[in-house]
Amino acid sequence: VAIFIVLALTLRRKPDVLLNILPALKEDPRYQGLDKLPVILWVIAQASQGDPVVGMYAWVHNLLPLLSGKLGGNPQVRDLVLQLAERIFSGPKARPILLNGAVRKGERLVPPLALDQLMRLTFPSPSARVKATERFEAVYPSLKELALAGSPGAKAMKPVSQQLLPITVKAMRDDIPELSKEAADIFLWCLTQNPECFKQWEKLHTENVEASVIILRKLSAEWKQHATKFSPPDALRVTLKNLMALNEGALAEDLGAGRKATIKEADKYGKVMLGKVSRCSACKKSGLLVIALAVVAGAFAMSPHAESWDWKKPYVMFSSPRAL
Repeated sequence: VAIFIVLALTLRRKPDVLLNILPALKEDPRYQGLDKLPVILWVIAQASQGDPVVGMYAWVHNLLPLLSGKLGGNPQVRDLVLQLAERIFSGPKARPILLNGAVRKGERLVPPLALDQLMRLTFPSPSARVKATERFEAVYPSLKELALAGSPGAKAMKPVSQQLLPITVKAMRDDIPELSKEAADIFLWCLTQNPECFKQWEKLHTENVEASVIILRKLSAEWKQHATKFSPPDALRVTLKNLMALNEGALAEDLGAGRKATIKEADKYGKVMLGKVSRCSACKKSGLLVIALAVVAGAFAMSPHAESWDWKKPYVMFSSPRAL
């Protein structure tokens, strides 16, 4: 008992000590197996009281992988692992502390591959749902927030988005409605974080037309919600045109009826989105014209020579193609 008391005090006061032994706990066969799990969970729980970030790091990197292995099918293992995550998130000021430590020494607390695993545990096929699924649904938003934490468009977020985008495409191909919906949300997030992701999409499109259909259908149905995130929409417009060119080339080939139908569906939604994006740009240009005319009108209305001014001139000037 004395040994455990000393160990608990050490881990709570100096939780970083745990980081040094995590690789051994994960790789050394002496620490593997169901009988060792309660002790490892206890050790991580003690460190998490000293620093929730250390505890969450250990949970994501050492415990989460167990749920995709042989032990993952054991309800007791799922329960113990989830209990620790729930305990860490329930701590005082846990959210701001964890968000502040979402990136530590260049390493993310919840890396893209971990988010992929969490998505699959949270959004399985209906036949694969278990009692623990609801508990994963409860902690998933917090874990996702940590995975995507960072300043929008920041340099540090670019590699994250480029790693996540192909992961989401693969998830959408599994044809699980809830998983596809979540993957599509993250896919769109990637596009807003990094312009290079548009090029990634173009490269992945031909072999993953089904995923493009999901994305384009979602964008078309929810454009009002997403429009401001893609402003200006130049990169999206270029990609839509490139996707349509790829569709045209693919339809010219000798393909099966099912494959052609999917490509035609992608092309249909691509054209719809291109129309929405074009109208959005036209509205902005019209808005700028109105503002410009209002400014000119206001300026000359205040002028002592307003009565002698030819009011047709500003209209002609700002409505000409070169002005736009």
